[in-house]
Amino acid sequence: MAARNNNNNTRGPSGRKIDPLLPYSIISEKTKKPRLRMRSLLGPCHARRVFTWLLGIAFLITLIFVKSRNSGYSVGKMSGTKTQQPIATATVVNTQGETVVMLTGDMDGDGKLETVPEGEYVTADEKKEVAAQLEKMPWLRFPHLDGYFHGLRTIVSKAALIPEYPNITDKAPLPSPAMNDHVPKPQKYIPYDHGSDVKTCYLDSKKTVAAPDLYAYNGVPQHMPDPAIGSYKLLGIRDDVCFDRFSRYGPYGLGYSRAQGGLDTGLDTEASGNEAVWAETGQINYIDVNWADAQEDCYKTNKHRFKQVNPETGELTETSEKKGRIAVVVRTYTGFKWTELAVLNFRALISELSLRSGGEYQVHFLMQVRNIDEPIWSDKWTVQRIINDNVPAEFRGLVSLWSEPQMRLMYPGRFGETIENPSGADIHGIYRSAHFPLQVFAMQHPEYEHYWNWEMDMRYLGSYYEFFDRLGKWGKEQPRTLLWERSARYYIPPYHGTWENFSQTVQHDTLASGRAPIFGPVSFEGKEQLRHDEWGQTMMPPSCSSDAPDRSKCGVGEDADLITLNPLFDTEQSGWVFSDDATGYKAPPPRRCAIITASRLSRRLLMSMHEEVWRYHHTMFSEMFPPTVALHHGMKGVYAPHPIFLDRAWYPFSEIDAAFNAGRDHSTSGPGSPFDQLNEHNHKGTSWYFNSEFAGLMWRRWLGYAQLDGRGKHGGRANEGRERGGKTEEMSDKSSGRLCLRGMLVHPIKFEHPSEKP
Repeated sequence: MAARNNNNNTRGPSGRKIDPLLPYSIISEKTKKPRLRMRSLLGPCHARRVFTWLLGIAFLITLIFVKSRNSGYSVGKMSGTKTQQPIATATVVNTQGETVVMLTGDMDGDGKLETVPEGEYVTADEKKEVAAQLEKMPWLRFPHLDGYFHGLRTIVSKAALIPEYPNITDKAPLPSPAMNDHVPKPQKYIPYDHGSDVKTCYLDSKKTVAAPDLYAYNGVPQHMPDPAIGSYKLLGIRDDVCFDRFSRYGPYGLGYSRAQGGLDTGLDTEASGNEAVWAETGQINYIDVNWADAQEDCYKTNKHRFKQVNPETGELTETSEKKGRIAVVVRTYTGFKWTELAVLNFRALISELSLRSGGEYQVHFLMQVRNIDEPIWSDKWTVQRIINDNVPAEFRGLVSLWSEPQMRLMYPGRFGETIENPSGADIHGIYRSAHFPLQVFAMQHPEYEHYWNWEMDMRYLGSYYEFFDRLGKWGKEQPRTLLWERSARYYIPPYHGTWENFSQTVQHDTLASGRAPIFGPVSFEGKEQLRHDEWGQTMMPPSCSSDAPDRSKCGVGEDADLITLNPLFDTEQSGWVFSDDATGYKAPPPRRCAIITASRLSRRLLMSMHEEVWRYHHTMFSEMFPPTVALHHGMKGVYAPHPIFLDRAWYPFSEIDAAFNAGRDHSTSGPGSPFDQLNEHNHKGTSWYFNSEFAGLMWRRWLGYAQLDGRGKHGGRANEGRERGGKTEEMSDKSSGRLCLRGMLVHPIKFEHPSEKP
């Protein structure tokens, strides 16, 4: 996704530019300094001029010193020096009629508050203007959370955990927890439930080095926040363990040198006790690993477990006795900078999803060749040169190439009118049609039943297999009744309560709206038939038929055609910038979208998308086309409410819903959508969204690198505040040690090591 430019800056009565993201004390207008009369300082006498200038300079220095003491400003602020700066208080009534108090004082860790008269720093007009901004951006009222940043020495059992947030008895931030005398040892983390038919897979062709386990700590640091959006329990993901950087990445080469087969990364961070993750396997030498060969050998060893392609039909043979395989297609491009930490991430992805699962998943890299003059379909030596120049040796056998000229060959002809093309980009380009190469890939790889569309700047802090597997199983068990309506909303446990209560709320809102719920294929003006329609086939399972014994079970046990990681919202009047980027339709069709293209798509969905494009020249913006095709043809689409964390303590909890489900009928759809350009700023403090600032900050702190931490009494933004974390701090006797976090999906990770910072 491209970044959106939301410029919310306004101007105060004096005409000075105001940043509405900062509290009152920062944007306040200072009393104007008296202007010096220049003529009085310029005389014919040189000595007199010098004396007068010196006197004036002394006066200015004295004036600045006195005013800086009175106002609490300090030059040291920008260099990270801790200063005592007052902030104003304000009581605001939100849209729910609830009173919300802006916290005052030093939220920098000591918990001391100081009260400052509001009028001392702002004019009445400016106060009204800022209050209006706060009403639009409620998260600015709330204090930052500290619980993510407590380390290994504060680990407690899940039963003893007092989450800093959501917490109905104690308001955040909570005091620092007590530290244990010792750090527990990590244990093997095995989220697989395979039977004896799964054969062991190895990293080497001689079958001497088995794919390693990752490790986790039993328990979590005290005051670790719970997710504000989504749920571990609902999806079946464990939340009673945490991962530090060595338990997560140590098995794949973090923390030891290239001479020993590692990556020379993590050596510049605190590392006490990390040897526990290599106690059984030793430090694995990855120098000669070929992941393509390892995956292929693993699949062949376990081939008996999986569905096979029928040579006559070219499609998978339907059988309930065998498992369908899943491709993980990672989109990359020529010129992508592979770092040691990126290599670690994809080693983990392949090992955990493919090798440790016995071949259930297979990882591919789908690389865009940006130079459109490269003959990638004409010369195999050119293909190999491009791969060698852009991909580390260990991953080269996993790469498939594509280019925009190739997509023009696959999807030729005139595409017709576009409702609106705000980007101005080409219809065959990656920006508007990232699904084109994925459709072609699926056409060329019929051996897979589902395809995960993945991106290079995503990280999962936990077991990739546990995450992907549990989402698939959860999606399979969801009934189709009101599924699109539930999937259009963020599930907020502290506000909605149980999933059952959430589902009842959705039902109530749907009935109250008077809108017909979505069930099966939707009809609209100009809808075209696909081959399955012409052949009399339906996308609905038998459990949804009119003569089914229990219609409430409609769709239960049916694999989802689409699993998204953000809600599936109605784009009409949503304010999303690309909501009208639909091409080739006779009239604007009903549309759905999930921001961020990462998702799991079934083969039948991708083939339907492929047919819509080649046959009718229908297409839409990348994030909108897969959900819309699923909607049009009655396929099963579901938003999986994975855990998403907030960097601040939003109180009351209804404020979360008011910001993230502010659209039509308490959803993310239509007017008021959180995906409106004017509302997307709310996501900056979440762990998962294309514009998140919190995700990268927390990830780099977890990796052991000091960050300019936005926490503090002025609210803070990315790259502001004082520097926290890093080796020196983690090695301190007063430190609680390395961060240890639960499994969570974070995005975007634009850089990891400090040396990579743009």
